[in-house]
Amino acid sequence: MSVVQSIRSAAAAAIKALYEQTIPAKDIAINTTKPEFEGEYTVLVFPFTKFSRLKPEETADQLGKYLVEHNPDLVAGYNVIKGFLNLQICEQYWAQYLQQHFNNRNIGKKPSNGKKVMVEYSSPNTNKPLHLGHLRNNFLGYSIAEILKANGYDVIKANLVNDRGIHICKSMLAWQLFAHGDTPESTGIKGDHLVGDYYVKFETILKEQTEPIIARALENDFKDFQGTDLERIEKLVTLFHKPEIKADEEKHAKLNDEIKELSRKQTEIMQQAQIMLQQWEAGNHEVRTLWSTMNGWVYKGFDETYKRLGIDFDKMYYESETYLLGKDLVEEGLAKGVLFKKPDNSIWIDLTADGLDEKLLLRGDGTSVYMTQDLGTARLKYDDYQMEQSIYVVADEQNYHFKVLQLILKKLQEPCADGIFHLSYGMVELPHGRMKSREGTVVDADDLIDETITAAAEQTANSGKLDDMPEEDLQTLHKMLGIGAMKFFLLRVDPKKRMVFDPKESIELHGFTSVFVQYAHARIKSILREVAPNADKLEGYCHKGSLLPLEKELILLNEQYDSVLEEALKEMSPSVIANYVFQLAQQFNSFYAEKVEGKYTYSVQDAETPEKQKLRTQIVMLTARTIAKSMKLLGIDVPERM
Repeated sequence: MSVVQSIRSAAAAAIKALYEQTIPAKDIAINTTKPEFEGEYTVLVFPFTKFSRLKPEETADQLGKYLVEHNPDLVAGYNVIKGFLNLQICEQYWAQYLQQHFNNRNIGKKPSNGKKVMVEYSSPNTNKPLHLGHLRNNFLGYSIAEILKANGYDVIKANLVNDRGIHICKSMLAWQLFAHGDTPESTGIKGDHLVGDYYVKFETILKEQTEPIIARALENDFKDFQGTDLERIEKLVTLFHKPEIKADEEKHAKLNDEIKELSRKQTEIMQQAQIMLQQWEAGNHEVRTLWSTMNGWVYKGFDETYKRLGIDFDKMYYESETYLLGKDLVEEGLAKGVLFKKPDNSIWIDLTADGLDEKLLLRGDGTSVYMTQDLGTARLKYDDYQMEQSIYVVADEQNYHFKVLQLILKKLQEPCADGIFHLSYGMVELPHGRMKSREGTVVDADDLIDETITAAAEQTANSGKLDDMPEEDLQTLHKMLGIGAMKFFLLRVDPKKRMVFDPKESIELHGFTSVFVQYAHARIKSILREVAPNADKLEGYCHKGSLLPLEKELILLNEQYDSVLEEALKEMSPSVIANYVFQLAQQFNSFYAEKVEGKYTYSVQDAETPEKQKLRTQIVMLTARTIAKSMKLLGIDVPERM
């Protein structure tokens, strides 16, 4: 039982005894005491005044006296600030906690709760390599999965590969038209990068073909359009030229985007790609063979990148295997009357009664859309695992999509609907601005990995402390530091917030970085190597004397790991872990560095007594374990030496 749980139980018992009121211990609000006040934990007393019939200060005083009298092994003293009861925890409590946990290899791990959760992350497209945006997705998904595991959940880490659709056909068509048979082997280009180059090539040509169509349309020349597209473009252009629309920058920009997308659809190269998609869905042998070959190049490239990043999956899904299930669901929904068909044979769902709009689920030519695929995948995942929750790690640009997905599944009465949770995260930009896949301005994950590992190598070389380390070990360390820097920097920010990734800042030794935390761990390991001969005498040792301020504070911060783990799950945010472990590293550095009259106050090697050396050895052992466990939840390894 954690100290917070112990305080809650003791406070609930005190309220029962003092006021004859039974309240659940979990409902008692407890926070860490603010630094300017004496104490470690603070009980919020205001809710109790309704049955104490006393002022908040008087209620807090009564409760404090009772806790000190009846829980002497837990509460040593108290003070009252208005309606806040600040408790001083017995020093012996901290010593006992330290003795019980300093060598606990499973610190913080909760027992199994029997609940199953799937975390779907990465979800790359096979028309381009992984890029910076994918990195935040991968790191976030992996970390959330590890946090769920640590909290007792049975977790399935899944990856849904977007391996079919119009975007894939774009790369295929461009390769067919312009590659002259190029392969990764013949060019020396990594497979996912080669395919991505042809996606950019397609978009370049598409832009060239689109611009004159837009120009003609804006001059009311609509010869490039026909049918429903003609009706649509005429309406859009009429609105676009209205003075009141021009005055509204946001509406004018939105109309411009709609005109652009409709014009792209009319280009020769886009129509060729659409025909290729129809051929793919019809099972055309030549198209399917090219698709299989190019996807194979991409998968090999992805696997290399995942391995470098330390990212793994328990289950792989492919949209090429799930879109037909989605079509089946659409047909079922049509038969039930939940969906409807338009004159062009496209199938839709009307969500206007739910405050949304009509949503396309199947095109008139029979080809599927993203939503079709996601419906089929949702059913398949649930059939495979019957999990209580299915977490989708997807950028906030898709908030509306997942709201619609869950609503459609509910209307189709699919059992998986209630468990859907969209873990939405903000986009990542670089210091010079946003990336765009179509324009080839994205920053590839492989390039970022190389950049941060090189920066780590330069940093260690400049320190001169590892000149005697074997080259193989040095390379392992550089990779640990470089990739750790990327992960920590991208996870330290709340997922809901957009962020700017600065590679240089991510690797700084003295910043809010993984390198800072890793260095603290390496420093502790250096200390422990010096006191190793005495480590076997610690198992039964429980300190009996008083604790100095930073000794107590470091134990207290370690003890909060359990609560931090629970908070990270509640908030669905690895940033909670990142902030905590950075604070722990900072606290250790203060402990390590404090001097009085030139002498280290908290020295382990040169402790003032054998008892103090044992105490501090336990403290730093516990701190090293907590740092390592915390960083592992972020997917980051910590070095023994640095």
